[in-house]
Amino acid sequence: MNLTNHTTKSRKNKYLTEKERYKIEALLKVGISKIKIAQEIGKSERTIRREVVRGTIELRNSDYTMRKEYCADYAQRKYLENASNKGPNLKIGNDHRLAEYIEYKIVNEKYSPDAVIGRIKLEGLSFKTNICTKTLYSYIQMGLFLKLSNKHLLVKKNEHKRKYRKVNRIASKNRRGRSIEERPEEIDNRETLGHWEMDSVQSARGLRATLLVLTERLSRKTLIFKMKSKTQEQVGLILDKLERKHKNNFNKIFKSITMDNGGEFLDQASIEKSQYSDKTRTVVFYAHPFSAWERGSNENTNKIIRRFIPKASNIANYSKKEIERIQHWINNYPRRILEYKTALEVYQAA
Repeated sequence: MNLTNHTTKSRKNKYLTEKERYKIEALLKVGISKIKIAQEIGKSERTIRREVVRGTIELRNSDYTMRKEYCADYAQRKYLENASNKGPNLKIGNDHRLAEYIEYKIVNEKYSPDAVIGRIKLEGLSFKTNICTKTLYSYIQMGLFLKLSNKHLLVKKNEHKRKYRKVNRIASKNRRGRSIEERPEEIDNRETLGHWEMDSVQSARGLRATLLVLTERLSRKTLIFKMKSKTQEQVGLILDKLERKHKNNFNKIFKSITMDNGGEFLDQASIEKSQYSDKTRTVVFYAHPFSAWERGSNENTNKIIRRFIPKASNIANYSKKEIERIQHWINNYPRRILEYKTALEVYQAA
């Protein structure tokens, strides 16, 4: 029986090299199957599958969900650590300045590892060592930092990305509201500044104090206001106050506002009507019922707010200064979707 007709070449060195691990990472990123990777590298499919399992780590997305990804850096260090009692030769070991910078940003300023690395590149900061986001995550998981550990990262969630479907249902309590379907394409595509999403964040059940949250779609700049209750009157008071502050510029800053069909937002005429003339001060659009994804910027912002104000909290106990501090943090936090610029930087540059 002839057994020489096989797809994988026999190699003297059965262990994967560092170069081969980086090749595996690159091929996985472009969707190459493990069988084809095995053929390309000259290893068995079983070797590749075991390697991918050993070298896979969890990474956090910009929307705070988790994803699993193979990391060649991590896999190589793990191999070296298992092969020798001396442990791996870590890049960051001799760069104390970089280690201290990372610790400060994550522990004190609540940055994610990805935001730290992204901001270093954006600002052109110079350190002895260059590491990628996946390497930083693996360093934290290995417990290499003196003041930083997994407990300083955002709480991990086993969230699967939801499959969204278009909802054509009409809100029974808001049949006269202007539908999001009438919203111009330039707003949908975030092409121009001045189009906002608005939502409310509530206290624990039975408590009245609420936050009114406005998020600008292009820049993600956020405004947060404390309200005594979740009512149309309170929403109107906040918008009137904003109009008094910006006067004739209000309709340039707030060209449109998209919101859900919550009871506090149903008075479309009051939201749109200017205090100073018969002209419209903004244009209102209502999302479909049960379609929070149509206000994605709002939803993401609300998740961030909940890091500082948990659902069981009484918003009445938070001072105006504390609310402003949360707003400042959100507007000055680097985001991958903005190429690691902050919302405030993008808003001011637009």
